[in-house]
This record gives sequence, C-alpha cells and structure tokens, in this order.
Amino acid sequence: MIQPHGGKLVNRLLDESKIAAAASKAEGLDTIAVSPGVLTDMENIARGTYSPIEGFMGERDTTSVLARGRLADDTPWTIPIVLDVDAETAKRLDGEVAVTDEAGEVYAILTVEEKFGYDKAEFAEKVYATTDEKHPGVARTMAMKDTLVAGPISMLKLLPSPFETYKLWPKETRVLFKEKGWETVCAFQTRNVPHRGHEDLQKTVLRLVDGLMIQPVIGRKKKGDFKDHLIIGAYEKLIEAYFNAAHVVLTILPLEMRYAGPKEAIMHAIMRKNYGCTHIIIGRDHAGVGSYYHPEAAINIFADYPDIDIQPISIRGDFFYDTTSGQIESDRTISTPDDAHINFSGTVIRKMITEHTPPPKEIMRAEVFDVINADPSPFVE
Repeated sequence: MIQPHGGKLVNRLLDESKIAAAASKAEGLDTIAVSPGVLTDMENIARGTYSPIEGFMGERDTTSVLARGRLADDTPWTIPIVLDVDAETAKRLDGEVAVTDEAGEVYAILTVEEKFGYDKAEFAEKVYATTDEKHPGVARTMAMKDTLVAGPISMLKLLPSPFETYKLWPKETRVLFKEKGWETVCAFQTRNVPHRGHEDLQKTVLRLVDGLMIQPVIGRKKKGDFKDHLIIGAYEKLIEAYFNAAHVVLTILPLEMRYAGPKEAIMHAIMRKNYGCTHIIIGRDHAGVGSYYHPEAAINIFADYPDIDIQPISIRGDFFYDTTSGQIESDRTISTPDDAHINFSGTVIRKMITEHTPPPKEIMRAEVFDVINADPSPFVE
C-alpha cells in the first residue's frame, strides 16, 4: 500500500485512557476559542489527513510553503495550516492552551511553541495567485488576525457530524482497502452533486484501478454551492442504481474549501494519499473559482511535484454529450458541430434546478435530480 505523506500516518487523537486526565488538565489552562474551520483543520491533523504535520505550522515551515510549495524539509506542501490570533491573545498564550469551540467546549490542547507575524497580502498572493478580495480565499486571508501561533496539538474528541456513517479516517480506509484487496485506488474529489459527465469519468477510471473512493468535501463552502446532504444523498442513489458498489467506497472529507485552484489540487492529492489512494482524478479548474486560474492549471502543477507519489489522472478537454455519437465526448475525441453538443454547464444545471426543471437525461440521472428537487433550497446561501 502507498506510504503516508512524509512516511508516517500522524495520530494526535488521545487514547481513551488519557482523555479524562487531559480534560481535567484543560480546566486549569488558559483557553482560546476557534472557528469551526480551525477545528476541522485540527481534526484533520489529529486523524492523519494532514500527515506529516502534527500541529499548526511554525514560521520556518510557513515561509517555506509560501515561497516554494514545500515544507522546510522539502516535503511537498502548498497551503500553510495556521492558527491566527490577535496581538492581545498572542501575548497571554504560553505553553499549553485549551482550544475550545465558540461555545466554550474543549476539543484539544495546543502546546504553543512559536508566535510570529506575517504579511497577509503576501500570504494571499502566494496561495491564491491574487490579492483580489472578491476571491473567497483572499477575503478569508485578509480577515485573519495579525499573529500566527504554532505548535503540536492533542485532540480530546472529534467534531460531531450528521454523516458519521461516511466519516472514515485514513487509518480506517487503509484497513478497508486492504480488506477489499484493492492495490490501486482512485480518489474522486467533489463539492457538487453528480452529473453524467462525472459518472462517465468515474467509470472510465474504474476500468483502470481496483477501486474508487468518491469523497465529497463536507464543510463551509461558498454561496451557490450545493448543500452537503444533497451531495451525499445524490451519490447514494447514483451508486445504488448505476455502479457495482463492490468497487466503490463513499466517504466524506471534513474540510473548508479554500478555492486555491492548483495549490489546493496538490493538497487534495496529499490528503487522498494519506487515505491510501494511489491515484486521484484532477479535472479542469479543480478547486477553482471564477476565472482566477487557467482551466488546466491544476493539472499542470503536478509536473512540479514528481516526488508526490500519488498519481494524478488528468482528463483534458471540454466534455459534452454528443447527439451524433450518442455518448459523452470531448473536443479531443470527436469533431462535430456545436449544435450536436449538450454541455455540462454548471450554470445551466443550477438554473434548471432552481426552476424545478429536470435536466436532460443525457446530463443528469433522474434519481439524482429527484434528491435535489426534494429540497426547496438546495444551494448554500
């Protein structure tokens, strides 16, 4: 099986035998309340999704990631995982600190090892290739506080989820893939409900590997994205009706999308490598937003990371259903007039869903549309 990123699968979730003592200790510590997104990052650190990091990044790693897209030890890594605090909070944080949610419930203990300032505009430019605050990732960065706090974490408990059945962690999927006898596993990253183009791509890949892990991102997204429960429900119906379920695993990735395009594509590959996947599908405009990135930037960036180990499967070209051939094609596979093409336009599909109009059967399965149409407000507001 493919090795975890950096050579070891991190586990910063305390054993049950140690939780009571840690909770008692936390009662006497200074506290810091963090957002749901930061808690999700901590959970991904604790359960090995972000292996090999074991806590929030220090200045040396943060600077290296921004400058080179690698940790200080040269391990591929493209987006700093950091904890921002205001100057007053930074002054009082020292040694061990209890980390709570916004309601004051303790989730972890952070050992503060560093506190340092940073340039927000530089951070945004290096990660998102823009400082335009219309970009959701840039806006998020510019709203961050002025000091970064670094150090390892020890997690007392995980976040509750309405999708616990699908909330498998890297250690668990690695066992599952081994039990299934899968030596090659391809990850499919998504934040959308499936259309026929997605299905065709997934089935094409299943002809090349032993198994497919479909893993929607579950967490805060931008306005207009599909709601989490609809993505899960739509994939449940699709897999049940149109896949050989023995070769497909549906799991979730708790994560806040950053919309960093090519930089985030590398992070998505690293995370799926930790889950035990040997391949990942990287399509056009992967993790992109608006027109900030070239449509194939997320594909091309992998040429800079020959040492990442997980293999990207990159499908290039514009896809559509071709009425002439009667199947899904691309501008690389067939040359027919535009009026023979039914395009997989997200804008058009969303408009039809908003109007409660079923998309053509060549574009979306009726079972998928029925799941979405049952919700009067299917998009993030």
